[in-house]
Amino acid sequence: MTRRTWIVPIMALAGLSLAACGGGGGGGFTPGTFTLGGSLSGLGSGQTVVLANNGAASLSLTANGAYTFKTPVTSGGSYAVTVSMQPTGQTCTVANAGGANVMANVTNVNVSCAAPAQYAYVVNNGDGTVSEYTISATGVLVAMNPATVPTGASPQSITVDPKGRYAYVSNKTANSVSQYTIGTNGVLTPMMPATVATGTAPSAVGIDPTGAYAYVVNDADQTISQYTIGTGGALSPMTPATVATGNQPWGITVEAAGKYAYVGNSLDRNVSQFSIGMTGALTALNPAVVASGVQPTGVAVDPASKHVYVANLQSNTVSQYSIGTTGALAAQNPATAPTGVQPVYIAVNPSGGNAYVANNSLLGAGTISQFTIGTGGLLTPMAAATVPTGNGPSWIALDRAGEFAYVTNISDGTVSQYAIGADGSLTALSAPTVATGTKPFAIAID
Repeated sequence: MTRRTWIVPIMALAGLSLAACGGGGGGGFTPGTFTLGGSLSGLGSGQTVVLANNGAASLSLTANGAYTFKTPVTSGGSYAVTVSMQPTGQTCTVANAGGANVMANVTNVNVSCAAPAQYAYVVNNGDGTVSEYTISATGVLVAMNPATVPTGASPQSITVDPKGRYAYVSNKTANSVSQYTIGTNGVLTPMMPATVATGTAPSAVGIDPTGAYAYVVNDADQTISQYTIGTGGALSPMTPATVATGNQPWGITVEAAGKYAYVGNSLDRNVSQFSIGMTGALTALNPAVVASGVQPTGVAVDPASKHVYVANLQSNTVSQYSIGTTGALAAQNPATAPTGVQPVYIAVNPSGGNAYVANNSLLGAGTISQFTIGTGGLLTPMAAATVPTGNGPSWIALDRAGEFAYVTNISDGTVSQYAIGADGSLTALSAPTVATGTKPFAIAID
């Protein structure tokens, strides 16, 4: 009797000991394992971040709050949590990411997401400068210190490389491109050398998505100068140094996959189309051109590289195309969508759901035509087909997350600023404009 009385408590204590060892106080998955998790904060609506533990166990998160990996950590084991896929337009960092000799549940691997600092750069054609701004959390442009940096004569456009390291400005009457490095604070610093020679009257710069190649459209000699981008960002001419376009090429766009480039030839009523080779050199497709409206100017490609849109300045339309398997463009049905007066530039939202056209107008204030993009790539005007801008809108740019839009007003010396709604519609910010230099023409976002 006495012997059995002592056996039962001993067995019960042994069971409790096993439970405590395996579950870290009862919170583990199975005996000998512990949970691994923490909290997620700052993730944008509709975004996804993917975490990995020890380079293997994967966890996709779509909402802020507490999270736990599905795969536990063994007793005495280690963990190393990393971000294997960042959300669009945000950067997530991990606190308390690693540990060893785990003997209890881990609950403090905290992940914080935020949009990285963004900057805007505006080319001022009238005074040979670039105005530089920080983009605030509310989307308002705030002038940096210094507020401007010099360019060459008659700057026409500015382009930032896809990795946010370098900026390039085409100087139309100087027949050159100014090249800059972008500092950690967003300030532009001229490279050494500060400029590189182009063809005659360079009007626009395009960069492939890898940031390895640059292409400069030369308005007067009907060519594209092509360059490799060195490790420090400086441009070096390729061989051959140029390829031919049509008459008065206005702008160039490289699609997101980096296979094809498209140029609007404003006097020919067509678009030149090129393939991009292994060395970055352009080769004309067959056919070399596709018809557009009257005086094609700005060209945009959707993020999925399925559709191309071309603003036709004198037709008051946008030509809309699908991209074939060879890169050649095929007109959609209908072939055009109506815009406001004198559409000069077009931009597509990073989500691919909307397109915006800056209408320069003949007199007075201009407008932005706003469209939804259907599953087949066709443009449909929104309920409010246009929103007002300042005088002489000439260029439009969107931030990386597709939350804000900016339009340069060449006659006003301003940039109009907008918030982009959930349906893609534009609404003027509380500060509807910000001052620039003289005759602001182009804008780029880093």
